[in-house]
Amino acid sequence: MKADDWIKAGLAALTSKGPQALKAEPLARALGTTKGSFYWHFKDVPDFHKRLLSTWEDEALAAITYALSEGDDPVKRLYQLGDMAASSDPKAKRGLPETAIRAWAYSESLAADYVQRVDQKRIAMLEEILSELDLTNPDFARIIYSSFVGMDALSATDATGNKNAMSTLMAAILALRDA
Repeated sequence: MKADDWIKAGLAALTSKGPQALKAEPLARALGTTKGSFYWHFKDVPDFHKRLLSTWEDEALAAITYALSEGDDPVKRLYQLGDMAASSDPKAKRGLPETAIRAWAYSESLAADYVQRVDQKRIAMLEEILSELDLTNPDFARIIYSSFVGMDALSATDATGNKNAMSTLMAAILALRDA
């Protein structure tokens, strides 16, 4: 059993059972191993939480960086972000438990710190693309990003696709540069 196995199990448990499942004993039961294996890899549960959130941060930023770095055309990159946000395919988001992490952040300051850092970096990436399109109002990046976050959360509860809604938002914002 590797530390990465514990992190993956923790992300799955967070998504399915919530943050109360992020403890050594329930994770060990789910993995069919002992708590000793957990403590071999992590100093304690807070250390595990920190490493789990760090893994999420790295993967969350890598996923959006990839979507925003494809090609030279900023319009295409913006639409790729929209497709990523609207996708119901977990592979498009690399299986990230975005909604679960955000829910945890409401009650856990450590998780809130990681979410805030990810949000700031993602919004900065969006602002950069929008500035390439001469759309420099920072509210545009915030609106797009809020849609990215909100559509993911909404789809988690209603299983409705967001491709048309996200495409409409991107088209409306891009229309402003031509106005």
